[in-house]
Amino acid sequence: MKILVGDDQADILEALRLLLKGAGYQNVLVDSPQALLRAARSEPFDLILMDLNYARDTTSGEEGLDLLSSLEAQSNAAPVIVMTAWSNVDLAVEAMRRGACDFVQKPWDNARLLGAIRKQAVEASARIKADRRVKTELEIAHNVQQKLFPHETRRLPSIDYAGRCVPAREVSGDYYDFLDAGPGALGFVVGDVSGKGIGAALLMANLQACFRSQPQGALQHPAAMLRSVNKLFYESTPQEQFATLFFAHYDDGQRRLRYVNCGHPPAILVRADGSVERLSPTGTVLGVFSTWTAEERTVDLKTGDTLVIFSDGVTEAGIEDDAEFGEEGLLSVIRANRGAGAETLVDQIVDAVAGDKADDVTVVAVRVN
Repeated sequence: MKILVGDDQADILEALRLLLKGAGYQNVLVDSPQALLRAARSEPFDLILMDLNYARDTTSGEEGLDLLSSLEAQSNAAPVIVMTAWSNVDLAVEAMRRGACDFVQKPWDNARLLGAIRKQAVEASARIKADRRVKTELEIAHNVQQKLFPHETRRLPSIDYAGRCVPAREVSGDYYDFLDAGPGALGFVVGDVSGKGIGAALLMANLQACFRSQPQGALQHPAAMLRSVNKLFYESTPQEQFATLFFAHYDDGQRRLRYVNCGHPPAILVRADGSVERLSPTGTVLGVFSTWTAEERTVDLKTGDTLVIFSDGVTEAGIEDDAEFGEEGLLSVIRANRGAGAETLVDQIVDAVAGDKADDVTVVAVRVN
């Protein structure tokens, strides 16, 4: 166990060094708040043992309380035990409120101090084990979810298509799929479940099951099929959660797309001549209302057209830094890759919004031959 010790008195630092060394602990000694903050930033520690009173004020503990706040501000993960010769209940409570895990009065009792350190060591070990278990479970969940996305595509003469989902965390609430709708037909789905983390991922898997349990014939009638999906999703979804979704049935022979947009960002259709059409919402989100209806619309695709269906994690990328990617950013990538295949276009869009993402990023692209 590696302990960072902070106190402005050399004799106290030496006494603590000998005590901790005798107990088998590594220690790093610093004599000021500024040095303690620098040390805590520069390397990881298992515990911080620090005085509350330094040269500025030797009785109030304010300098130590400010130091606790500074440690929290720089995302210190190590538990902190505070020490002071001027202790009272209010000071102890305030120290705990600012992030301390224990309070020891000077002059300290060696057994009491070592007992407090051992207690933190045991709790730290338990936290590490729990964190490892959670990390393992999340890795398993990530691997399972990745297998739920389509990994093979059916070849259709008139189109080239591809999709990709990049989670903001280990697992995603986004969903995309390519569904076999019978000879010469294909279903495209892009969905976004509200919320984050495991809960959203479980609902995403539930939504996928709703679609993959549909017979091929049902996919030919998007509005009617989605009424059935909404009913199943509504019955298994908490009241506060829902899903936006874009579904389209494509007929390869007629090059015709029949779609329903359930409160999802408008899909972008860039025609061969450069004009842009938006396939806007035709119904409300899924999972909120037991009775659900939507309008089904049709669009004919032509050689050279490009359809991009995406989650809001694409257009809203960078919004937290006032540098929103937006629809214009998406269109610029589409136009810059006019001659590229669908998979390349998807990769270029994902790369354009890469970095620290606040939301999942999902893209499906369709190129018409």
